[in-house]
Amino acid sequence: MTEALLQGEPFNRLFFALACEAPQRRAIARWRNELGSPLGRAVPSANFHLTLLFLGAVPSAQLPAICAAASAVPVPGKSLSVQLDRLEAWRAARALVLTPTQTPAALRQLVYDLQQAMLPMGFAEAPREYRAHLTLARNYHGAVPEAHVAADFYLRARHFTLFESRKGRYWPLAQWPLMTATGE
Repeated sequence: MTEALLQGEPFNRLFFALACEAPQRRAIARWRNELGSPLGRAVPSANFHLTLLFLGAVPSAQLPAICAAASAVPVPGKSLSVQLDRLEAWRAARALVLTPTQTPAALRQLVYDLQQAMLPMGFAEAPREYRAHLTLARNYHGAVPEAHVAADFYLRARHFTLFESRKGRYWPLAQWPLMTATGE
């Protein structure tokens, strides 16, 4: 994969995520804006998502194989609901994030299954525990700001999406339902 990029082949910056619906994005953005302290560089609300798996720079020719592999990933059979109820400052990443106190088992399983599906194509992240999060701001250097109202958001997803990062915007390329025909 790296060789293809070095040879100048076209590439895409890709990641799998659970997208936020417009009402969720608006509510989270309003809450973030009420924090009041300098937040670094605020993430545009249109980019709010919960990352499942970051693929990085990928040769464009691999896109069909990635989509085919994602199509074979087992899904929970129902929508996923993730409660984002903690505000954290991640110093190493210089990010202000919303996280769940408890990551649902179905979400962890989906992430694991995606990782396994991408292994044959050479996508292997360094082994580390999955940390579900929604990034509110980048280049954040402060402590966790005190919120006047506790974080209590529910990200509800009926599908997972392959996104491309282009010039600071995230573009959905493909999506797969989390529900089966007998799901909710």
